[in-house]
Amino acid sequence: MIREYETTFIVQPEIGEEAREALCAKFDQILEKKGATRLMLDDWGKRRLAYEIRKFQKGHYLSLLFIDDGSCIPDLEFAMRMDESTLRHLTIQAQEEVEDVEARKAEAAELEKAQKEKRAADKATREEEEKQRLEAEAKVAAASAEQAKKAAAEGEASEEASAEASAEAGAVEASAEAGAVEASAETAEAAETEAKVEEKADAEEPAKEEPAIEDAKAKE
Repeated sequence: MIREYETTFIVQPEIGEEAREALCAKFDQILEKKGATRLMLDDWGKRRLAYEIRKFQKGHYLSLLFIDDGSCIPDLEFAMRMDESTLRHLTIQAQEEVEDVEARKAEAAELEKAQKEKRAADKATREEEEKQRLEAEAKVAAASAEQAKKAAAEGEASEEASAEASAEAGAVEASAEAGAVEASAETAEAAETEAKVEEKADAEEPAKEEPAIEDAKAKE
């Protein structure tokens, strides 16, 4: 009796897309070699595991559907057990008897095509979102760099202005000190001149009084 089987297996989450496709191709070859009819591969994507397996908390789930009498299952599951990237696998009977194999193949092919297109669209959406995120982060980084550059320029200008103000203040202070020294010198010079004048006046005053005394004596 021809039945439909479904083998679900979990692959390590860090396995890349190319390696995962190569692994699935190896399983397809086993089905073909044993005379089974492959229907489709359903990619569920990464999901959290019910419990940790080999220190992995997540896994990439895939489901392989095929039609066979059951003789290929031991070889398929043996290959999955021997592959280190496969964490777990389980085979169940999806349909007890398949009456029209060709019709089921066509149905599965259409479904697999639709799922591939959906995955491709989802991938393109994720890539576009990631691109926009990176562009936004780049703009923020550029704006931050520009602000830092502007702040640095303003800081340099402020330092230059402060230095100029300090220089001007120093010049004014030096000029004031020079003026004070000059004024002190002038004051000292004026005092010295005044002292000389007074000294000269004191010296000339007795000379004027002596003739007056002599005149008084003459009159007597």
